[in-house]
Formats: sequence, C-alpha cells, structure tokens
Amino acid sequence: MPGVTESNEEGERVKNNHNRIIMVDDNITNLTTAKNLLSNTYDVFTAPSATKLFLLLEKLTPDLILLDIEMPEMNGYEVIEKLKSNESTADIPVIFLTANIDPESEVKGLELGAIDYITKPFSRELLLKRIEVHLLIVAQRKTLEDYSQNLEQKVRDKTKEVVGLKNAILRTIAELVESRDNITGGHIERTQVYLNMLVGFLRSSNVYADEISMLDNNFFIMSSQLHDVGKIAIDDNILKKPGKLTPEEFEVMKKHTIKGMEIIQKIEATTPESVFLKYAKILAGTHHEKWDGSGYPFGLKGENIPLQGRLMAIIDVYDALTNDRPYKKAFSHEESMEVIRSGRGAHFDPLLCDIFLQYEKEFNAAKANSHINTHDGVEWELPPQTVATIMEAVEVIKNYSGDILQS
Repeated sequence: MPGVTESNEEGERVKNNHNRIIMVDDNITNLTTAKNLLSNTYDVFTAPSATKLFLLLEKLTPDLILLDIEMPEMNGYEVIEKLKSNESTADIPVIFLTANIDPESEVKGLELGAIDYITKPFSRELLLKRIEVHLLIVAQRKTLEDYSQNLEQKVRDKTKEVVGLKNAILRTIAELVESRDNITGGHIERTQVYLNMLVGFLRSSNVYADEISMLDNNFFIMSSQLHDVGKIAIDDNILKKPGKLTPEEFEVMKKHTIKGMEIIQKIEATTPESVFLKYAKILAGTHHEKWDGSGYPFGLKGENIPLQGRLMAIIDVYDALTNDRPYKKAFSHEESMEVIRSGRGAHFDPLLCDIFLQYEKEFNAAKANSHINTHDGVEWELPPQTVATIMEAVEVIKNYSGDILQS
C-alpha cells in the first residue's frame, strides 16, 4: 500500500511504487554492483545464498529474481527447480545471470523455467533493458489474465441474468394461468418440489436409470411450471365451475393439454431451440395420459407415455387430491395414498407408483413442512415491475388464444 515500507535483513527499504527484484549471488561484489545499477529504478533486495533467498521469500513476493548459477550449497538450477515446484513461487519470473557462456547451460536454464539468460559481465543498459522488457511482458500477461477473468465473470453474470429473466417469464406465465384457477394456488410450486423429490428417489433407487440419466434435471423441473399452461385457453365458466363437469364440459377441459402444447410451440417459434421448452411441451401434452391407455389426449399406453408425463401424472394427482379444488375438498394424505395405490397399473406406471408409495412419508412431510403461499381465493394481480419482461411471451399466448384471453 502507498506509504508502507518494508526492510530485508540488510535494512533495504521497499518503495511500493517500484517493482521488487531479488538478486541472488554468492559474490558480494556482484550483489553490490547490481544493486547500484538497479536501485534507482527498482526496489532491489540481495541474497548471498539460496538459503537467504528462501528466507526472504517468506517475507515478500518479488516481481523478478536475478539468479546466479554457480553457488555453493545449492546451485541456480536447483534453486529454480525448488521455486517452480512451490505453488507460491512458481510464477515468479527468473533470469539467470552467469559467467557460463556455453549453449548447453543456457538451454538447461530455459528448460527449467527461466525467462532469460544473461552472461556476466553485463552492461548497465543491457541489464536494465532486459529487465524492463520482461517485467512489461509479465505486466501485460497479468492484465490479460485479469481481463479474461473479468470477462468470464461478466459472461457468468449475464448468463445468470438471462436465466433469471427466463425463470421470471416462465414463473409469471405460470402464475397468470394459476391466477385464473385461484383455488389451486401454490399448485405449481408444490408440484415442482414433489417432482424433484420423485426424480431424486428414482436416481437413488436405480429405477429407469438410463432414462433418468438423460434428463437435464434443472430444465426438466423448471419446465414443469408450464404443464397447465393450456388452461389459459379454457373458459372460466368451465375452469372455475364449483361442481362436476358435464361430459361436454369435460371434453372442453381435456383440450387444455393440446392447447398447452400448441402454446409452447408458438413460444418455440419465437425463440432459439430450448431443452426446457421441449420438456414443457411433453409435460403439457402427456400429464393426463394413463398407464392402461384410458387417459387423454392421445390415449397412450404403458411406456409409450414419455417418462416425464408418467412422473407428472402421479405428482399432479397427489397435489390435486390433497388440496381444495372447485369440485371437492382436500383429501387427507392417507386417503390420497389409497387413491394412488388403487391406480397402480391402471392410472399410474407401477414402478413409479411403487417408488412414490415407498417414500410416502417424505412426500407427506414435504407437504406438511412447506411454506408455499396460496392465493386463498384472492385475485392475483401481475406485479408492475415484471410487466416489461413478460409482455412478449404473454403476447404469444394472447395472439394464440384470441378472444379467450382478454388483455
């Protein structure tokens, strides 16, 4: 820091606006000469042996080391090997200063990691220029590394921002759908929690291991927010009817699966290919299919139903059973589990049903301990601060749904 000084064992003071250089040589005359040559430009520290060098390195980190080769106890080659093997000193640039002029010595020094090789005796101008050039290279490299790290951080921040915006759009669209069916408030949050739990239990139980391994779990769970997006196209008189639907009304309600797929296709047409939209379309279109083929909209049977749809079928029914709906009061957990148990092999995939039943206590605990907010019959209003971020996505739905969704 500016104004702070340090001293080495010889009482040399550090001027922090200068680069630090350590000169290592067993010849005191060479040390004195180098210090006199460099001290006007750099903070120079001297060490008469390798032992003194490593003691000095415990106190400070220099910008450059000038290292003699021929020294007692430990020669320059041994010193640089030790420097490069230590993480804290490996990046300190080293220039060899030596009277050896044979090419083999020079090559050996460079192979061990030295950045330059200067023969003695040396001129003041040559030494200063070589040091200047190498310190400039080091500084430029550091600048590039800092720039690269800053750029990587900016990319991470921007990616996080884009992902956050995407999640906000998805969440708001999902809430827009849910707000039209406000008695089921919290359904989206709860089903995400349960779905994530069920996928985790499948992984640990090694059930459908190949298919599960191919799922991008983050995108899959995130996409489940749109499984009921087709309800945006269902008339309120049917969607909120406080009683059993007529056969004709039920046929209309069933169309929310197809409508959901078509809405997501419309969104896909305005955005680059996306894994989470692919998952969302599968969930929207298949979460009401049944194992025995009696579900809708396609009447798919068994493993012809995508695994995503089979997973969502159990989760969706469990949450519907354990919460109030316009046409019924909430069932207890025990009553709900009996319904699911009776649907094994008919409504639900037997293997998935077995896993769900095996971990029923965990699902019950998640339901009991969740702090998911519900709408409690209060009309939901779009927060003003999110309007700008969702307008494009909502316009896609509005343009698709026509007169059914009013602005």
